Amino acid sequence: MTSLLSLLYAALSYVFFLGTFSYAVAFVGNFVVPKTIDSGAAGPVLQAIVVDTLLLAVFAVQHSVMARRGFKAWWTRIIPAGIERSTYVLAATAALALLLWQWQPIPTPVIWHINNSLAVTALWSLFGLGWAVLLLSTFLINHFELFGLRQAYALFRGTEVPTQAFRTPLLYRYIRHPIYLGFLLGFWAAPVMTAGHLFFAAGATGYILIGIWFEERDLVHQFGEQYRHYRRQVGMLLPYRRSR
Repeated sequence: MTSLLSLLYAALSYVFFLGTFSYAVAFVGNFVVPKTIDSGAAGPVLQAIVVDTLLLAVFAVQHSVMARRGFKAWWTRIIPAGIERSTYVLAATAALALLLWQWQPIPTPVIWHINNSLAVTALWSLFGLGWAVLLLSTFLINHFELFGLRQAYALFRGTEVPTQAFRTPLLYRYIRHPIYLGFLLGFWAAPVMTAGHLFFAAGATGYILIGIWFEERDLVHQFGEQYRHYRRQVGMLLPYRRSR
């Protein structure tokens, strides 16, 4: 019964993530959903900056702390290891949902407003490409393990999740962090860039760079010289592969 509830918990966490993430794509793109990054009545600019900074900080701290090896080792003394990743996904999604709900727009000044139809089409294409690269990259490294479903299913069946092996499939042969590249394209490829959108994109970019530093430190600890060699050979956020 406990393992069945754990599997249900993982599945619901994943569904919550899918819904919130889909909303976030439209939120950043300023379309379809009721509240977007630039919609709503604008309040005092200083208030918006303070609120938005706190929202970004909550999201960043949750990601950085719960993803660390030391926290995982402590956390799995309290909860089963099989739902550790699902709990991380649930907390991350809750932090993202809070940001989408409470984000304060800063519509002016407009940093750029592209009117050329070819340029607009190119930017929207980059926007879509970014999210497509992000999604593809999660499947290349095992989408269902990344979001905790594989671990919960193993707990349900009473089996062990295989030890993670170091692999560089497809995009990972030329770029170390295609998921983060996808985020950056999605955040920055905008025909209309308001001050609020710029603040969001810049804050998220800063967090991504800090997050990469922490993540690569953990990967070096996990895979040793194998990852150090990979880091020397392959670009971090721009496609690049050094000849052997």
